Amino acid sequence: MGSSTFCSVIVVGAGISGISAAKLLAENGVDDFVILEASDRIGGRIRKEDFGGVSVELGAGWIQGVGGKESNPVWELAQKSALRTCFSDYSNARYNIYDQSGKIFPSGLAAESYDKAVDSAIQKLRYQEEILSGHSTMSEPPPAPKTPIDLAIDFILHDFEMAEVEPISTYTEFGEQEFLVADERGYEFLLYKMAESFLFTSEGKILDSRLKLNKVVRELQHSRNGVTVKTEDGCVYEANYIILSVSVGVLQSDLISFRPPLPVWKKEAIEKCDVIVYTKIFLKFPYKFWPCGPGTEFFIYAHERRGYFTFWQHMENAYPGSNILVVTLTNEESKRVEAQTDEETLKEAMGVLRDMFGSDIPDASKILVPRWWNNRFQRGSYSNYPIVSTHQDFANIRAPVGPVFFTGEHTSERFNGYVHGGYLSGIDTSKALLEEMRKEKERQMESELESQTFLLEPLLALTGSLTLTQPDAVSGIHKWDVPRQLFLSGKLVIPEAIK
Repeated sequence: MGSSTFCSVIVVGAGISGISAAKLLAENGVDDFVILEASDRIGGRIRKEDFGGVSVELGAGWIQGVGGKESNPVWELAQKSALRTCFSDYSNARYNIYDQSGKIFPSGLAAESYDKAVDSAIQKLRYQEEILSGHSTMSEPPPAPKTPIDLAIDFILHDFEMAEVEPISTYTEFGEQEFLVADERGYEFLLYKMAESFLFTSEGKILDSRLKLNKVVRELQHSRNGVTVKTEDGCVYEANYIILSVSVGVLQSDLISFRPPLPVWKKEAIEKCDVIVYTKIFLKFPYKFWPCGPGTEFFIYAHERRGYFTFWQHMENAYPGSNILVVTLTNEESKRVEAQTDEETLKEAMGVLRDMFGSDIPDASKILVPRWWNNRFQRGSYSNYPIVSTHQDFANIRAPVGPVFFTGEHTSERFNGYVHGGYLSGIDTSKALLEEMRKEKERQMESELESQTFLLEPLLALTGSLTLTQPDAVSGIHKWDVPRQLFLSGKLVIPEAIK
């Protein structure tokens, strides 16, 4: 067995929710914590990598929800850090749809297909609601898209844009603009700036011993008395409370075993949430062969197989002269590509590009394929709740189980799936924990008062009125009030509650 460490709070996971949670604890005087991060870096699903001479974002890449009346907190962090970003306009993507012969579909046909896809989504929602209510007026759900262009539009609407029939809180509250992070320091720079405000850093490196990297939590024992965590390397950490800032994909996996097991209502809430796998594949070329200029940043490939190398983006707006293309895959296509070699993926991608731009285009010189699904510390990219989810579903997934608190973008009812959802959930969870710590302090104080009163009873019985000679001193005072009177007089010292 390895070393054992005790602290007030253990934070598992150093993604944006874990860092924001730990930061709020530190700001409220709870410095006795440790952050256990399974990988060798902070950031979680915010991760950059050098590729083709520039910094690309393998995970979260956009700040979504900008320009509204209320300011997005992640956008505020980016502004304070002077993070370089580029405005993204997806509206032209639906008019840059290539068929397998390299021809662009007429804009009128594309617009018609898009409207049809939106109508289909509305009908599907109504059908699901009626099935759940038991009062169905629709005999069957709307037909699934079949033609290549309909399949491509459906992919854009649901898989890439994360579109929903109901208004999305991110856009209604924070604004409809989206900005691509294009900074050599990476999106993760925001997390380092947050971390350095409460963790010891030197020359941009976190050296604080409370942040422990390469610590894979495998077992979590919990009771009313606290928690005990065991890591893969044999270390043991004990605490009064724990904040689990791991993805819902990890919670659904067998990476962490809970002793005792989580209650049924918590397990059901975790299993009800879907996990989206979102894969951005980067390709570096010796020169550009695709259209550049206004309205051409995004383009679509229409194929008879839904999601087959459908959504493309060039990086010229973000990094002029980089000669990099990005293609986005999701879910089953992501899992399929993760299971094959990069050479096989490159061959497939080049076949699609040659369909669109001709057989004489150059081969890519480099390819980068992230693998979020097979990463046991992530098991996916972000959460996705069924359209008909209830408030109770969200209440259950974020509710603590004894001293075990849960946080992450999947616990945010309004902003699940977004970076700011993870950031705000960390803050909300720490606020809930601080309130629980305050209440626990009050309970301890009450218990100590009762204990000291119990000890004073024999003394009161022996001394009677001899020790309280002045009539005014005893008038109206019950024996249970004596410790309170001592406390108010300053003669009884009681620890202060956490404020």
